[in-house]
Amino acid sequence: MKIVPFKIPRSGNEAIRVQVDAMPHLYNHLHQHPEIQLTLVVESHGTLVAGDYVGRFREGDVFVIGSNQPHVFRNDAVYFKKKLKAKAITLFFDESTLGNLFWQQEEVKSFLPFFRNSLGGYRFKGKKQEQLRNLLLQIASAEKMDKIILFMEMIKLLSSKKETTALSHAVVQRPIRDFDGSRLNAVLEYTFRESHRTIRLEEIAAVANMTVVAFCKYFKTRTRKTYTHFLNEIRINNACKLLLAGDQPISTVCYETGFSNLSHFNRIFKKITGKTPGHYRTSV
Repeated sequence: MKIVPFKIPRSGNEAIRVQVDAMPHLYNHLHQHPEIQLTLVVESHGTLVAGDYVGRFREGDVFVIGSNQPHVFRNDAVYFKKKLKAKAITLFFDESTLGNLFWQQEEVKSFLPFFRNSLGGYRFKGKKQEQLRNLLLQIASAEKMDKIILFMEMIKLLSSKKETTALSHAVVQRPIRDFDGSRLNAVLEYTFRESHRTIRLEEIAAVANMTVVAFCKYFKTRTRKTYTHFLNEIRINNACKLLLAGDQPISTVCYETGFSNLSHFNRIFKKITGKTPGHYRTSV
């Protein structure tokens, strides 16, 4: 199973790299690359894992993924079973975009802190999300000078902290070795697939081909959280999807997402989302 490092494809000598993905599901393996990634989800929904962040994504969401931040936009299971369409527009850039000297000019030096502060990634809301969404839709089909002008408008928006929420802790990410990345991917794939039932530590440690003690230390070092906490985050994200998709009783959602105790489910749900399941269903 291939994973990291991931090399962003280039076509020709273009200064601005834009990628439009339109396929049955988005790239579903944990990966990283040195470029900063600005992504608009045009169509589809699922779970984003980025650093120590786990959360839902859906149509219209705009995210920044930091340099070398391990991440995956994992579409919901239905995208792997039915002929659906997932689409995303992504802009890749770093301090070499438009040339290193460009970022030293007085007019754009105020943007330099963004490179350092964006390591943990961001998501946007309100008017800023709408503006970035429109600019990304335009840049997907723009050419030559128009593409550079749109890029300049985007970095102007990104330099402001208004309507911006950090995803993960901003830490310098070291490149993950191929073997290490494959192991993490196997753990994630297994967790997404089997999260609807009890997963014992012995079971998931065997997936990683490690002892329980070694696996717990390994997972905490790589993700800054315990495996149990990560598994609960995946389950709660699945619960959020079910709560918004229909009128199933909360108890049914609890058991379908892998929890065996309703009071435990309610407690974990509020701890992760800040809301009770009932409040979440009516407020989102």
